[in-house]
Amino acid sequence: MMQTIRHRSYFISPENKLLENNDEIPLPEKPSKKEMYISILFLILCLGIVVLLAKLLSKDVEYIVKWAGAPKSLVGVIIAGIVLLPEGMAAYRAARNNHIQTSLNLAFGSALASIGLSIPVIAITSVITGIRMTLGIDIKSTILLGLSLFIITISLATGKTNIMQGFVLIAIFLMYLFTIVIP
Repeated sequence: MMQTIRHRSYFISPENKLLENNDEIPLPEKPSKKEMYISILFLILCLGIVVLLAKLLSKDVEYIVKWAGAPKSLVGVIIAGIVLLPEGMAAYRAARNNHIQTSLNLAFGSALASIGLSIPVIAITSVITGIRMTLGIDIKSTILLGLSLFIITISLATGKTNIMQGFVLIAIFLMYLFTIVIP
């Protein structure tokens, strides 16, 4: 509702503001099949590199977390933050330059891609290598995940999302971080 009605002007890129009164906004060219296959190949290659780098980095992060006396479960949160850092910084720069839609696309896209692509790749890798994989969340985290899914279901069922539901989800996330640091 914010993007399409109330604050529509915030989400229109500056280039398209000039075309706002026209009904037809030119669409970008459709990529060729060759470009699509090359992009898929690079996506899989880059995802594999990210997984390997996260694996290599996890030993150092685990040592620092252990040295600081923090719980071991904080390692996964730190690694996830490191993986999301480049897109997060790009989203921050886009927001600073008043490109709100680009910022949201970068932030949400990278988070969904990291979660939606990493878990299947890790699952396939664990099946191929024979290494056992677990989700790695305790009962408190499972309850918070269920609560988050419930809030999201409520907001999607009505077709309208408001800022209060966003604040509730942020509060749940902060509670999750708190329960990781102070179990």
